[in-house]
Amino acid sequence: MAKTQKETTEEKLEVKLWKTADKLRKNMDAAEYKHVALGLIFLKYISDAFDELYQKLKTGEGEYEGADPEDCNEYMAEKIFYVPPSARWSWLQGRAKLPTIGTDIDDAMDAIEKDNSSLRGVLPKVFAQEKLDKGSLGEMIDLIGSATIGTQEAQSRDVLGQVYEYFLGQFALAEGQKGGQFYTPKGIVQLLVEMLEPYEGRVFDPCCGSGGMFVQSDKFIKSHQDYYRKTGKKADLSIYGQESNQTTWRLARMNLAIRQIDATNVKWNNEGSFLNDAHRDLKADYIIANPPFNVSDWSGELLKDDARWNVLGEKLVPPVGNANFAWMQHFIYHLAPTGTAGVVLAKGSLTSRTNNEGEIRKALIEAGMIDCIVNLPSKLFLNTQIPACLWFMGRNRAADKYRDRHNEILFIDARHLGHLVSRKNLELSDEDIAQVANTYHEWRNPDGNYQDVQGFCKAATLDEVRDLGYVLTPGRYVGLAEEEDEFNFEERFNSLKTELEAQLAEEEQLNKLIQASLSKIIIPDGK
Repeated sequence: MAKTQKETTEEKLEVKLWKTADKLRKNMDAAEYKHVALGLIFLKYISDAFDELYQKLKTGEGEYEGADPEDCNEYMAEKIFYVPPSARWSWLQGRAKLPTIGTDIDDAMDAIEKDNSSLRGVLPKVFAQEKLDKGSLGEMIDLIGSATIGTQEAQSRDVLGQVYEYFLGQFALAEGQKGGQFYTPKGIVQLLVEMLEPYEGRVFDPCCGSGGMFVQSDKFIKSHQDYYRKTGKKADLSIYGQESNQTTWRLARMNLAIRQIDATNVKWNNEGSFLNDAHRDLKADYIIANPPFNVSDWSGELLKDDARWNVLGEKLVPPVGNANFAWMQHFIYHLAPTGTAGVVLAKGSLTSRTNNEGEIRKALIEAGMIDCIVNLPSKLFLNTQIPACLWFMGRNRAADKYRDRHNEILFIDARHLGHLVSRKNLELSDEDIAQVANTYHEWRNPDGNYQDVQGFCKAATLDEVRDLGYVLTPGRYVGLAEEEDEFNFEERFNSLKTELEAQLAEEEQLNKLIQASLSKIIIPDGK
């Protein structure tokens, strides 16, 4: 049963900023206001970083002797964005109470883009619109101006990263269902990355949202410096992404820019990955993704002869009414010969037999590509109550750098993990993530010390999976946990209630898809 974590007594900077910023948005909805708040935070960050180097160049001591503080190349050499005079925070804050402040900020964004090619077409110019109260905008500038987020010292503590990530999560929560288009909860992203361990190579996310998978991969590398010292290797990770929503793509580019992650290969087009694959020839070492669940309008009827449906050795066309297995085959198509993938899908994908889905799942299993299935707790997502799971896949599990696992699948039931942070939302702790990831690594690694645990994990043979009709629900394999000496009826009741609510939500979603499909059927006259 989920635990309730104790609240910290001291409020963090990101929480203080959010509470004040949210009060100031007034008549703007969260979907629009997030570009105002996150745009200003980004502007403060690059202004802080610029000003710190500007002062060193202006002083002209040591290695900066004779430098020109207004030379763009000086900043480019230090991987810092050049901020022209009319876009600097001190100048804008001095005009915060003027009625023209909205126009001033839009002009500042334009000026920054002109002097920094990697930001062209990325920054929001939404500050002059009439619905944005200019008094509140001025207060927001003063609020953000009180925080130092772009200096080297602040960067070392990842102040901006924490603020930006927190704001993304809060906006996703405020937007409800639509918020899932740009944000995957941090715990899920962290779990995917910790399990896959992307030390080097090409990382691909064809539905990248605001870039959380890339940010967490970069964090993983930085937190595992011992690995590089031990192996003598150099961290070498390149990212490739695609996003169909332009405003979300802009969030991704800003999110990556503040981490100094090269986003050159993070592409946008409004057709999306199925109709316009921006990385058609890419074969990735790692695919980490959270595609939208159960999408019915993915243009499948236009792609019945697509080469991606032959990726499993036979033509298996995914249903036009649900994109789940279209995404699966898209991922497999883009994996390198020894590439691995970790993706989030609706739990229904583990059992569904509708319109070829069962045959595609069977083909994946028989090809030996399914490595591990993790059943997630409910209430993890801010935008949906549909039960979710993680699929881990490998192109060649018999010949990758780990032990031969092509005749096994690891099942992990993690539904009992996590702690409640509100009545509706639950989070995974670092300990929860470590428990799941370590179990996977112990099973996967040649020198691992894996053991099945009743009610939690089971390494099943393909024959066992065949006997259960290619159903991949972890609970069918791991069994029930051994009962504790003291049975807590209330906890067990609430747990079952939560699971039932989640199952009903999934059934409701499925009924909607069926009704939508039926509405498209044209019955000939006289029938």
